Amino acid sequence: MFLKNNSSLKNILTPSNDDSENTMVSTYDLVVFSHLRWDFVYQRPQHLISRISQNYRTLFIEEPIGFPEEERNTYEIINAKPYLDVLRPKVDSISNIRLILEQLSIKDIEIAWFYSPAFVELLDVLNPRKIIYDCMDELSLFKGADQRLVTQEKQLMQKAALIFTGGKSLYEAKANNGNEVYCFPSSVDIAHFKKAQNDISIPLDLQEIEGPIVGYIGVIDERIDLSLVSSVAKLNPDYSFVMIGPVVKIMEDELPRLSNIHYLGMKKYEELPQYLKAFDIAMMPFALNDATRFISPTKTLEYMAAGKPIISTAIKDVVRDYADVVSIVSNEYDFSEALSHFKSHGEIDYNEHYNDILQKTSWENTSKEMLSLMQKAEAN
Repeated sequence: MFLKNNSSLKNILTPSNDDSENTMVSTYDLVVFSHLRWDFVYQRPQHLISRISQNYRTLFIEEPIGFPEEERNTYEIINAKPYLDVLRPKVDSISNIRLILEQLSIKDIEIAWFYSPAFVELLDVLNPRKIIYDCMDELSLFKGADQRLVTQEKQLMQKAALIFTGGKSLYEAKANNGNEVYCFPSSVDIAHFKKAQNDISIPLDLQEIEGPIVGYIGVIDERIDLSLVSSVAKLNPDYSFVMIGPVVKIMEDELPRLSNIHYLGMKKYEELPQYLKAFDIAMMPFALNDATRFISPTKTLEYMAAGKPIISTAIKDVVRDYADVVSIVSNEYDFSEALSHFKSHGEIDYNEHYNDILQKTSWENTSKEMLSLMQKAEAN
């Protein structure tokens, strides 16, 4: 049998801190299914669900991942914020999450919110009144993706009352597949990243790196053009290229190893302004492949809020929205030319170019617009 301990799953309850306000939620209005971990790189799901959970008692369910044998068929519920719990199922498959949901009596909820269509089979357990699909990436095109995602997404979109997309390219791809599709491109916490322009300290692991520094912050996976990074570093030995973020789905030995390329690992979201402060130039060296065809990088706006000049490869949503303020490059020679341009022009206040863009988008405004649509959908 799958279930342990006399037909019940072993439950590990792990409160995140001693804050008396952060108590476990007994019932839930909103259940979120995510392929991303809550304590992984802080991005779209964390920004939006943190804010939306102020209006709904929320359970954020992570996709199952590897775990020690002794923890098999267990789960953790971690209180992340008031009215927001995170469920970490340590099971072999998404199908087996239903056993946890049944044990916790999670059913007949108001809203089921999906970041990954892989969870669609759990809908019959939850019996939600409304379904929302926030499509932040074309997951079926990612390295190692389960090709059942294509069929699962079709099923989900047919059932969803609201479909949000994380960028214009995704919107164009999904707009004809559902009645209520809305484009909500990546947003930004302006105040947080503007700290990079204040008198804050630079972390020790960056203080030891000689400038000028060209930096990247984000996941390092198949979406990064490592060959471009390597070639640019070879052509520009006087620059230091700093990569901050976890290495995912690729092997460490695939990373180019040059004396002026530095990998500093994953950092806490709270620390990112300190790292950005040390950057002379921010970069987005994305490969142009299936995995990046529909992306709308959040870091574009985060770099802008930090007041940094930006160099990017020709990602479609970046080119059409920001080509007038971002240096778009096609190869290592374009990249080197952009570096020379920034060097020859010295210190420039990029905020005058960025402010108009930044004022049009924030996670606060995006979440409020989403909430308005959710409330209208609930009323129907």
